[in-house]
This record gives sequence, C-alpha cells and structure tokens, in this order.
Amino acid sequence: MKTIKLGLAPTRRAIFSAPDAIKYANLTREKLRNMNIEFVDIDDINEEGLLYNDADRIKIAEKFKKEGVDGLFLPHGNFGTEYECARLAKDLNVPVLLWGPRDERPEPDGMRLRDSQCGLFATGKVLRRFGIPFTYMTNCRLEDPEFERGVRDFLRVCNVVKTFRDIRILQIGPRPFDFWSTMCNEGELLEKFNVQLAPVPIPELTAEIRRVKAEEADKVAAVVAYCHENMNCEIPENLLENVAALKTAMRNLADKYGAKAIAIQCWNALQDEIGIMPCAANALLNEEGLPVVCETDIHGAITQLMVEAAGMGENRAMFADWTVRHPDNENGELLQHCGPWPISVAKVKPTICVPVAFDYNGAISAEAKHGEVTLARFDGDNGEYSLLLGNAKGIEGPYTKGTYLWVEVENLKRLEAKIVEGPYIHHCVAIHQNVVPVLYEACKYIGVKPDLYDPIEEDVKAYLRGE
Repeated sequence: MKTIKLGLAPTRRAIFSAPDAIKYANLTREKLRNMNIEFVDIDDINEEGLLYNDADRIKIAEKFKKEGVDGLFLPHGNFGTEYECARLAKDLNVPVLLWGPRDERPEPDGMRLRDSQCGLFATGKVLRRFGIPFTYMTNCRLEDPEFERGVRDFLRVCNVVKTFRDIRILQIGPRPFDFWSTMCNEGELLEKFNVQLAPVPIPELTAEIRRVKAEEADKVAAVVAYCHENMNCEIPENLLENVAALKTAMRNLADKYGAKAIAIQCWNALQDEIGIMPCAANALLNEEGLPVVCETDIHGAITQLMVEAAGMGENRAMFADWTVRHPDNENGELLQHCGPWPISVAKVKPTICVPVAFDYNGAISAEAKHGEVTLARFDGDNGEYSLLLGNAKGIEGPYTKGTYLWVEVENLKRLEAKIVEGPYIHHCVAIHQNVVPVLYEACKYIGVKPDLYDPIEEDVKAYLRGE
C-alpha cells in the first residue's frame, strides 16, 4: 500500500463560534488518526490549531512544503476563511479536499454556532476564482460512512496526481517500424505533463544482460528458481536463464536512469540478440510493481502507472490488446497479449512457452481471473490528451494462447467506435479493481480529459458526492 501525506488545515471565521471550530478540528484529527491516515498538522502554528489569518497561512505553507504533503485537507469547523484557504491551496499546488461537518440543530434561541455548509459554498466560489481545482466531499458527519470513503478515495486521487507529475519512463529501443500507432510526441509530453523519457538502445540492454550473467549470477539464479516455483517452465534451461538475466538487466537499467516504468521494443531486433521474447521478463517486473509495456508504447506505460496509482498498489495491472470480439457474446471482447501480465492476476498457474505469433520462447500463457475490472487508456493526438475509462467484467470464453481475459462491457459497439475514432489505439490497461471514479477525479488536477466509454458520468459524480 502506498502512503500519502495530507496537509491538515482546519479553518474558521471570527464571527462564528471559535470553540466549536476547535472542537470539530480536534474531532477530525482523532478520526484521521483512527483511520491511520498520515497527516501534517498545524496545531503548532497557533493556539487554536486553525487557519484564519494571513500570517499563519504563510507559516502553514512553509511547513507543508517542508514536509512534502501530497494533498491539502480543508475542514471547515465553522464558516471558515475562504480566501486564506484559496491562498494556501494556490501556494501548494496539490489536490485539495474541501469538507465541513454537518451543522447542528439551531439553538433554542435561534442562534447557529457554525454555518459550515454556508462557508463551503463560499470557499468553493473563491477556489474557482483562483483557478484551483478541488475535490468536494459532501457536508456529512464524521461518523457517516461517506466521510471515510471520501477521504480514502481522495488519498487515491492524490497518489495518481503525485505519480503522474513525476513520470520517467525507460524507453528500450525505438518503436517497432510497423507500429506507427504507438508513436508519441516526446517533447509535447515533457512540455505539457513533465513526462520524461530515458531512451537507451538495444545494445545497452544486451551489454547489461552479459554483465549480470557474469557478475550477478546469484540474482539470475534466484529469478530462475522463482520461475520454476511459480510457473510451468516449458522452455530450455539456457533460455530460462536468458529470461532471468533480461529481467535483472531491465531492473538495473530502470534503477540507473531513475525510471518508474519501462517501454520496450519487444520485437524483433531483441530476438536476434538474445533468442527469446521478453514477455516473461516483463511479467516478472510487472509482478514486482515496475510496469513494463510492449512495442515501446509510451502512452501505455503512462496509463499503467496511473491505473496502479489509483489502486494504491493493491492489485497489479495488465497491459493488453483489444483483440477480437467474443464469438458468442455480442458485448464480449478479448483482452490478450503475448505474455507480459503479472502472475498474480492468473486464474491458473502460468506457463512459460512460445507465443501465438512468434517462433521464440519466453512468453507466458495463462487466463486471468474473472471479476470486475477497470479498463483505461491514456492517449492523445493533435495536442489533445484524454483518458478512456470504464468498467467491464471477466467472462467465460474460448481458450487462446498468451495471457488473456474475455470481458463483457455494456455496449461493445459504442466502445469499438470510440477506440477506432480515437485518439486511442488497440492497447489498454486492465486492473481487477473499480478505480474509475478515482481516475475521473484525478483528471481535473493533471489537465487530461476523462472520457467514459459508457454513459455513467452522473453515476460517477454521484459516487464522488457520497451518494
């Protein structure tokens, strides 16, 4: 599980009850601690532990920056000071969670102590004036289930944003000539999103493979042993050693260049050098949480990083082709690839073997587990980027080679048209988890348009509101 650090800045306004604002700030702190949420507090900034003036706001910003908070939480203990909230949020440039505890019944004499909901309306307006995207968690009680769900979903959103803003991808080789669809604009990705590529040629990889065989034989042997324990190995032992050496070499290069993911030219130059497909090595790294995608698909690597960040590391993702329609189910589709999927997603014990389209060993064959999945694809052309997004479920279907999963969607014809008409291609990422609302919400912070392939936007918004 990933750890995300919140900056907690409860706020009040002078004309409403300060004691009640302090009371609810402390109750919020207690709730977060009980939820095991890591947060940076402001109880050392002033006696009240609240945000309400500019001098303290400057100190709070300095503290939050020093502590490296990933998100800002602004509980409104009473009406709150909306412009101080906006100034703090502008200074930090992290995702913002706006919430206030539900107001009590008015006093017998007609007085109201807090008016938190009214303050949320004001702060929302001022945040918009400042051009600050924010996440609104419904005006609820601390004990209500939507509070805990909303905070935990916001942590996931913060993790996606944090991941997206710090992407460096190891690009091993150029894209295969025939794959014009995986073309990307490296300069534009850097300018728009700070996505950095670390390109290395195939000879640098093969040199590292030779080095690890000679100097890190113990690591290679450990990978070979892992493969025998966790997979059916139907390839010669010398080629299995090549799989293990390739896996070790790619990990070393990723570490050397500070990369969070890898996109590899998986065919066909590599086979002439090392005699295997890299799919099994890719799968082993994917299982460890280092995303590796095929055919030098940079946008695919970005997608996998986003999807796994939304899942907080609870499940591994699958890089797949949209391949063929189900022979019997009008809304069924085959997700398949030669074998890069992590072994933890497999329904049965995977087998290292020869893939469907090539004559080289080193791919994996296994059907993935069924159940609910999220499907996603980050892509763009002509300077515009979006995230295709939706749900599906695993279903029964004919056996096929490679790593595969038959899925059913609500309306395949609608999805098919959206993929063809773009800006998407035949690649996507799947994960056994519903992270659609989290990814949808994260898009507002990273300048990417969410593109739901089913008409579920109102349902997603309702979920995010706590309904």
